[in-house]
Amino acid sequence: MKTITIKDVAIRAGVSPKTVSRVINGEQHVRPEIRDIVLRVVAELDYRPNPFARSLSSSRSYLLGLFLDDPASGYANDVQFGALMRSRAQSYHLVVEPVNLASPHWIAEVEQSIRALRLEGVILTPPICDNAALLDMLDAAGIAYVRIAPSADFHRSGLVEMDDFAAASDMTRHLIALGHRTIAFIKGDPNHSASRKRYDGFCATMAEGGLAVDQAYVLEGDFSFRSALGPATALLTADVRPTAVFASNDDMALGVLVTAMKLDVAVPEMLSIAGFDDAPTARAAWPPLTTIRQPKSEMAAAAIDILVDPGYRGAATDQRYRRLLPYELISRDSTAKI
Repeated sequence: MKTITIKDVAIRAGVSPKTVSRVINGEQHVRPEIRDIVLRVVAELDYRPNPFARSLSSSRSYLLGLFLDDPASGYANDVQFGALMRSRAQSYHLVVEPVNLASPHWIAEVEQSIRALRLEGVILTPPICDNAALLDMLDAAGIAYVRIAPSADFHRSGLVEMDDFAAASDMTRHLIALGHRTIAFIKGDPNHSASRKRYDGFCATMAEGGLAVDQAYVLEGDFSFRSALGPATALLTADVRPTAVFASNDDMALGVLVTAMKLDVAVPEMLSIAGFDDAPTARAAWPPLTTIRQPKSEMAAAAIDILVDPGYRGAATDQRYRRLLPYELISRDSTAKI
């Protein structure tokens, strides 16, 4: 199959290769009717610019960075996939950079990575996206950034989020509708704003249902599978066991599920378990987990779209660059009526 080149697009559109390049790169001062013709021909020929060739012929790198504090997690995998696929579609390349928040020099290390790689813009995930010193550094360096699920300073950049409070509220309401009244909750990493929002949604809906939140049934993990094992053991060996456990993410919900199996607590006959995220492991577990489907890949893709928008740098706080994506409650076999 013949590789389509910029010259092929130029000939079909009746313009010069330089004009095609200007349209693809989002440069100004191209007449709207010419831009429309070029974009139509690009679509018709399925032309895919080569980012490396473009970077060699200009001062731009066409590289975007994705910064994650836990690149091995299920959440990170979905975010990486969404960002990678959309970057390719936008003719950019993606560099995934892990951030060690335990290092006292992590902000300097991020800055060094950005400069060494000549990144044109970056995507920041929680809790990295809430660090004011990091944002100050990016602003001073003139690096465009978009944040996923920030908890503060919303005016500083474009952002993509979902309503964690409402999603947790819906899951709690679902458990109450199944007849559960003693519902335990396992919090996530306190450094993540989503942890607080999900817990607040749980508490608000318990109060709405006239149910007290027993603090003996509220324990804390850090979003990892292992962090849920201790809390799950404490809950399931208590004198009065809760009838349902709502964990702040699927990894911790799976920790509860494994603990229940170890202690011969049948799920869902004796205990209902709900998670949050809809990670692949939630579908592969037995029984498969009832959970909230968080649109992680879609959020990352939307962040890339904002970052490469030619108008973004001059209007980061424009409402066009604030996206709220929908979630979905997925009811599976880990929950049941009592």
